[in-house]
Amino acid sequence: MMMKKLARKWNNSRNHDDDDNFSLPTRDDFQPIDSQEQEALVRSLERTQAQQSLLWRSVFAALLVCFAVFLIFSIYQQSFNPWELRYHAYFMEDVDSWMVISADWAAVLVCSTAIAGLLHNSKSHRQWLWYAFCAGVLVAVFWLYQMLKLPKFRWDVIWLPMGPLSGAGLCLYVDHLLTESSEEVRKLRGYMYSYKAS
Repeated sequence: MMMKKLARKWNNSRNHDDDDNFSLPTRDDFQPIDSQEQEALVRSLERTQAQQSLLWRSVFAALLVCFAVFLIFSIYQQSFNPWELRYHAYFMEDVDSWMVISADWAAVLVCSTAIAGLLHNSKSHRQWLWYAFCAGVLVAVFWLYQMLKLPKFRWDVIWLPMGPLSGAGLCLYVDHLLTESSEEVRKLRGYMYSYKAS
Protein backbone atom coordinates (compact mmCIF):
# COMPACT_ATOMS: atom_id res chain seq x y z
CA MET A 1 0.00 0.00 0.00
CA MET A 2 2.78 2.40 0.97
CA MET A 3 4.78 1.48 -2.13
CA LYS A 4 1.78 2.25 -4.37
CA LYS A 5 1.43 5.71 -2.78
CA LEU A 6 5.12 6.35 -3.23
CA ALA A 7 4.97 5.22 -6.87
CA ARG A 8 1.94 7.46 -7.50
CA LYS A 9 3.72 10.46 -5.96
CA TRP A 10 6.82 9.73 -7.97
CA ASN A 11 4.81 9.54 -11.20
CA ASN A 12 3.02 12.80 -10.35
CA SER A 13 6.28 14.52 -9.55
CA ARG A 14 7.75 13.29 -12.85
CA ASN A 15 4.83 14.77 -14.77
CA HIS A 16 5.13 18.17 -13.04
CA ASP A 17 8.89 18.35 -12.90
CA ASP A 18 10.54 18.70 -16.33
CA ASP A 19 14.08 19.37 -15.07
CA ASP A 20 14.68 16.20 -13.05
CA ASN A 21 12.83 13.07 -14.15
CA PHE A 22 14.24 10.89 -11.36
CA SER A 23 13.50 12.86 -8.20
CA LEU A 24 11.54 11.33 -5.34
CA PRO A 25 8.79 13.29 -3.62
CA THR A 26 9.96 15.33 -0.66
CA ARG A 27 6.62 16.37 0.78
CA ASP A 28 5.35 14.31 3.73
CA ASP A 29 1.60 13.68 3.77
CA PHE A 30 1.55 11.97 7.16
CA GLN A 31 -0.30 13.92 9.79
CA PRO A 32 -0.17 12.79 13.43
CA ILE A 33 -3.48 11.42 14.63
CA ASP A 34 -5.08 12.83 17.75
CA SER A 35 -5.19 10.94 21.04
CA GLN A 36 -8.76 9.64 20.62
CA GLU A 37 -7.92 8.14 17.24
CA GLN A 38 -4.77 6.62 18.75
CA GLU A 39 -6.78 5.14 21.61
CA ALA A 40 -9.36 3.70 19.20
CA LEU A 41 -6.62 2.22 17.01
CA VAL A 42 -4.83 0.61 19.96
CA ARG A 43 -8.09 -0.79 21.35
CA SER A 44 -8.92 -2.20 17.94
CA LEU A 45 -5.49 -3.86 17.74
CA GLU A 46 -5.87 -5.26 21.27
CA ARG A 47 -9.30 -6.65 20.45
CA THR A 48 -8.07 -8.20 17.18
CA GLN A 49 -5.03 -9.67 18.90
CA ALA A 50 -7.18 -11.20 21.67
CA GLN A 51 -9.55 -12.74 19.11
CA GLN A 52 -6.69 -14.14 17.04
CA SER A 53 -5.01 -15.51 20.15
CA LEU A 54 -8.18 -17.29 21.26
CA LEU A 55 -8.73 -18.65 17.75
CA TRP A 56 -5.24 -20.10 17.34
CA ARG A 57 -5.07 -21.45 20.87
CA SER A 58 -8.42 -23.17 20.29
CA VAL A 59 -7.30 -24.62 16.94
CA PHE A 60 -4.15 -26.18 18.37
CA ALA A 61 -5.97 -27.34 21.50
CA ALA A 62 -8.58 -29.04 19.28
CA LEU A 63 -5.83 -30.83 17.35
CA LEU A 64 -4.37 -32.11 20.59
CA VAL A 65 -7.80 -33.19 21.81
CA CYS A 66 -8.20 -35.26 18.63
CA PHE A 67 -4.81 -36.88 19.18
CA ALA A 68 -5.65 -37.59 22.83
CA VAL A 69 -8.97 -39.19 21.84
CA PHE A 70 -7.09 -41.38 19.37
CA LEU A 71 -4.67 -42.40 22.12
CA ILE A 72 -7.57 -43.25 24.45
CA PHE A 73 -9.03 -45.45 21.69
CA SER A 74 -5.61 -47.07 21.40
CA ILE A 75 -5.53 -47.70 25.17
CA TYR A 76 -9.00 -49.23 25.02
CA GLN A 77 -7.97 -51.55 22.18
CA GLN A 78 -4.77 -52.59 23.94
CA SER A 79 -6.67 -53.26 27.17
CA PHE A 80 -9.43 -55.42 25.72
CA ASN A 81 -7.76 -56.81 22.59
CA PRO A 82 -4.03 -56.86 23.32
CA TRP A 83 -1.66 -56.58 20.40
CA GLU A 84 -4.45 -56.31 17.85
CA LEU A 85 -3.34 -52.89 16.65
CA ARG A 86 -0.40 -53.16 14.27
CA TYR A 87 1.57 -50.30 15.80
CA HIS A 88 1.41 -52.00 19.20
CA ALA A 89 1.95 -55.50 17.80
CA TYR A 90 5.51 -54.58 16.76
CA PHE A 91 6.43 -54.48 20.44
CA MET A 92 4.69 -57.73 21.47
CA GLU A 93 7.95 -59.64 22.01
CA ASP A 94 9.77 -56.99 24.05
CA VAL A 95 7.21 -55.03 26.06
CA ASP A 96 4.45 -56.01 28.43
CA SER A 97 0.94 -54.87 27.59
CA TRP A 98 0.67 -52.76 30.75
CA MET A 99 3.80 -50.81 29.74
CA VAL A 100 2.28 -49.93 26.37
CA ILE A 101 -0.94 -48.86 28.08
CA SER A 102 1.05 -46.78 30.60
CA ALA A 103 3.04 -45.11 27.82
CA ASP A 104 -0.18 -44.24 26.00
CA TRP A 105 -1.68 -42.85 29.22
CA ALA A 106 1.48 -40.76 29.68
CA ALA A 107 1.01 -39.44 26.13
CA VAL A 108 -2.61 -38.54 26.98
CA LEU A 109 -1.31 -36.73 30.07
CA VAL A 110 1.18 -34.81 27.90
CA CYS A 111 -1.62 -33.74 25.57
CA SER A 112 -3.92 -32.77 28.46
CA THR A 113 -1.21 -30.72 30.15
CA ALA A 114 -0.37 -28.95 26.89
CA ILE A 115 -4.07 -28.19 26.32
CA ALA A 116 -4.37 -26.81 29.85
CA GLY A 117 -1.29 -24.66 29.33
CA LEU A 118 -2.52 -23.40 26.00
CA LEU A 119 -6.02 -22.45 27.17
CA HIS A 120 -5.26 -21.39 30.75
CA ASN A 121 -5.21 -17.62 31.27
CA SER A 122 -2.70 -17.15 34.05
CA LYS A 123 0.94 -16.32 34.48
CA SER A 124 1.79 -19.97 35.10
CA HIS A 125 0.39 -21.23 31.79
CA ARG A 126 3.88 -21.38 30.29
CA GLN A 127 4.93 -23.71 33.13
CA TRP A 128 2.19 -26.14 32.13
CA LEU A 129 3.52 -26.12 28.57
CA TRP A 130 7.06 -26.81 29.77
CA TYR A 131 5.80 -29.66 31.99
CA ALA A 132 4.04 -31.13 28.97
CA PHE A 133 7.18 -30.78 26.87
CA CYS A 134 9.40 -32.47 29.49
CA ALA A 135 6.91 -35.31 29.92
CA GLY A 136 6.79 -35.59 26.13
CA VAL A 137 10.56 -36.04 26.11
CA LEU A 138 10.22 -38.92 28.59
CA VAL A 139 7.52 -40.60 26.47
CA ALA A 140 9.68 -40.11 23.36
CA VAL A 141 12.71 -41.66 25.08
CA PHE A 142 10.65 -44.70 26.13
CA TRP A 143 9.24 -45.32 22.65
CA LEU A 144 12.53 -44.65 20.85
CA TYR A 145 14.30 -47.08 23.16
CA GLN A 146 11.68 -49.73 22.40
CA MET A 147 11.87 -48.99 18.67
CA LEU A 148 15.66 -49.33 18.66
CA LYS A 149 15.33 -52.76 20.27
CA LEU A 150 13.24 -54.01 17.33
CA PRO A 151 15.05 -56.14 14.72
CA LYS A 152 14.17 -53.54 12.09
CA PHE A 153 13.50 -49.86 12.81
CA ARG A 154 9.87 -49.13 11.98
CA TRP A 155 9.41 -45.66 10.53
CA ASP A 156 5.64 -46.13 10.33
CA VAL A 157 5.36 -45.83 14.14
CA ILE A 158 7.62 -42.80 14.52
CA TRP A 159 4.52 -40.89 15.63
CA LEU A 160 4.48 -42.87 18.90
CA PRO A 161 7.55 -41.04 20.28
CA MET A 162 7.23 -37.87 18.23
CA GLY A 163 3.46 -37.24 18.44
CA PRO A 164 3.16 -36.07 22.05
CA LEU A 165 6.55 -34.33 21.95
CA SER A 166 5.71 -32.49 18.73
CA GLY A 167 2.29 -31.50 20.07
CA ALA A 168 3.76 -30.03 23.25
CA GLY A 169 6.58 -28.33 21.32
CA LEU A 170 4.15 -26.85 18.82
CA CYS A 171 1.97 -25.53 21.65
CA LEU A 172 5.04 -23.91 23.22
CA TYR A 173 5.88 -22.26 19.89
CA VAL A 174 2.32 -21.03 19.30
CA ASP A 175 2.18 -19.63 22.84
CA HIS A 176 5.52 -17.87 22.28
CA LEU A 177 4.31 -16.26 19.04
CA LEU A 178 1.01 -15.13 20.54
CA THR A 179 2.74 -13.75 23.64
CA GLU A 180 5.17 -11.81 21.42
CA SER A 181 2.24 -10.38 19.48
CA SER A 182 0.54 -9.33 22.70
CA GLU A 183 3.76 -7.67 23.90
CA GLU A 184 3.98 -5.67 20.67
CA VAL A 185 0.45 -4.32 21.20
CA ARG A 186 1.34 -3.42 24.81
CA LYS A 187 4.45 -1.60 23.57
CA LEU A 188 2.29 0.34 21.16
CA ARG A 189 0.04 1.45 24.03
CA GLY A 190 3.14 2.41 26.03
CA TYR A 191 4.46 4.46 23.12
CA MET A 192 1.12 6.24 22.91
CA TYR A 193 1.24 7.19 26.59
CA SER A 194 4.86 8.32 26.41
CA TYR A 195 3.99 10.45 23.37
CA LYS A 196 1.15 12.07 25.35
CA ALA A 197 3.47 12.77 28.29
CA SER A 198 6.07 14.54 26.15
